[in-house]
Amino acid sequence: MSRILGIDYGERRIGLAISDPLGIIAQTLTTLDTKKIKDPFFEIKNIVKEKKVKKIVVGLPKNMDGTIGEQGKKVLEFAKNLSKEVNMKIDFWDERLSSVESQKILKETKRKIKQDKKIVDRISASLILQGYLESLKSNSMNPSKKDE
Repeated sequence: MSRILGIDYGERRIGLAISDPLGIIAQTLTTLDTKKIKDPFFEIKNIVKEKKVKKIVVGLPKNMDGTIGEQGKKVLEFAKNLSKEVNMKIDFWDERLSSVESQKILKETKRKIKQDKKIVDRISASLILQGYLESLKSNSMNPSKKDE
């Protein structure tokens, strides 16, 4: 299996995570600060090439009732543009509460969230990607789940 890139998109920061080559474990990678870089698509395209990424999964924020709100629409637009740039289909993962979980992890490690917003985005990307990887593993072990 090849590497998968996980993305937690935000207008200010874009958290990135990457899988190991076997697609088992997600690792935090970096955070792109959109105020400091001109073209996040260029940066992501370079990472895709450098790390030999074969698939991208983007966290899709949904409302608690499962509908897609304003931020979700922005993520869909971002993913549409990214797909064109990297010439690759983008998969989505329901990211509800991933930022909350990231902040909880930081609190447990006694890190200051205000100082570590970039880390929160990377951890969120990692949680998104890890959930996606586990679903792939689960579906490969239980073929009937693919139809759900």
